[in-house]
Amino acid sequence: MLLDVVLWVAFASTWAFGQTDTITSDLTYVAAVYEHRVILNPDPHIPLSRLDALQHMRKNLAVYEEQADLAARQGAQIIVFPEDGLHGFNFSRSSISGYLETIPDPEVEKWNPCTESGKFNNTEVQQQLSCMARRHNIYVVANMGDVQPCPLQTDPTSFCPTDGRWQFNTNVVFRSDGLLVARYHKQNLYFEDAFDTPPQPEMISFETTFAGRFGLITCFDILFYEPKVTLLEMGVRQLIFPTAWMNQLPLLDTIQFQRALSLGSHVTLLAANIRSDRLKMTGSGIYTPFAATYHHAQSGDPEEGRLLIARIPVLGVATEYGQVQQIAADLSYCRRDDRPSDTPPSSTITSTMMHDPFKFVFLANTEGNLKVCDGTFCCRLQFQRSPKNNSDELYALGAFAGTHTVNGRYAVQVCALVRCAGPEASSCGQEVEEAETTFDFVLEGEFVTNYVYPSVLVSRYVLEQPERVEKSPEGRVTMKHSNTEGGLVTACLYSRVYHLDND
Repeated sequence: MLLDVVLWVAFASTWAFGQTDTITSDLTYVAAVYEHRVILNPDPHIPLSRLDALQHMRKNLAVYEEQADLAARQGAQIIVFPEDGLHGFNFSRSSISGYLETIPDPEVEKWNPCTESGKFNNTEVQQQLSCMARRHNIYVVANMGDVQPCPLQTDPTSFCPTDGRWQFNTNVVFRSDGLLVARYHKQNLYFEDAFDTPPQPEMISFETTFAGRFGLITCFDILFYEPKVTLLEMGVRQLIFPTAWMNQLPLLDTIQFQRALSLGSHVTLLAANIRSDRLKMTGSGIYTPFAATYHHAQSGDPEEGRLLIARIPVLGVATEYGQVQQIAADLSYCRRDDRPSDTPPSSTITSTMMHDPFKFVFLANTEGNLKVCDGTFCCRLQFQRSPKNNSDELYALGAFAGTHTVNGRYAVQVCALVRCAGPEASSCGQEVEEAETTFDFVLEGEFVTNYVYPSVLVSRYVLEQPERVEKSPEGRVTMKHSNTEGGLVTACLYSRVYHLDND
């Protein structure tokens, strides 16, 4: 397995999103995430015996053991492994049964599986994870399957499956002495036939001596209100994010949205993904509002695991949204609706991006001002671009406000500057990995939500930190960035309008 160790380095940038981030005294800690090339069951639809399922999972646990040892030797105090990393994917409800263990609620039952292995039956995986944490003196976060009995007859509101058991996609956390300290059941499933949605959303966090409190979410949870936003409202400033995320450019590449979530929510995010070329899975990182340590495999890279380690600051308590510093005078054009536009309204087209009908206008010149609206939702752009090698790359400014309905249902408002896949207008919104044109730009939208997630992604999956992102009390969000170091693939303000999800 390839080892990649990167220490935390702060970006020289300004973040003024109406909330003040502070670092608690001089406290820092060392975190690790592992992007795992899972050893798969070749026939996941065929049920295995418990013994055979254990034999399979132990192959992945052996890799976890190796990586926990490497991380601990370099000072890591916590390591995060990805979703589905122990067993893989595509199980049915019955075929996954041999992989499941009953995980006790640590808020009710104090249990150290490593030192009390006989307390519960069929808990071999929990025992190995617990001993791994204890052996290397490191917090271990892993994802596994939990089975719990449910009241089939006694409680008509329990939504109990007909087989009388709940099966949950579950994150577990073991303290550095092996104690089980947290258990979280994934709320927002993504085509997971093997698992159930818990009867009630769970807001699970745990305390550490080295960095305070961490909250737990899993994969698709990152796009929804529960449990993520509620955890943040409870004061959690550090989120742990095991995921099995399939990349989708130009707006929801893994590292792109991981970084956007960290910036937009002012939190630390420890994100561990699966590595699978076939499923387009890669992209993990350790993100703070000030810096990002991440890995994203490129086309042709060896398909192997990747360990990331970073020393990061402990975030202090952030202030609530309040009076926002106004943007400097040179950006005042963003507040004038009567300014001239380079692109007349007739040039607006509708093209599909991420399965949604975006309204696009095109960047016809090397500099200018543009505006595009989807209904009453409008996006504005001031730009100056520098094509390289006489490049004729086509760029467009897109806007969409509505409910996304493919592979999930959720309401969004999005402003995005994207490189089109080709010279044709119809290619705008398609996936693009590389670009040559660099930009200075200011991108702005007026949103009906506080939950806006900014990102700048350049050629070959490189993230850039926006120079400045600001939010006004009226919902106007402005992102300014100058002289992109790489060719721009996407600059995006992606907002989630949670209160409209059920409309």
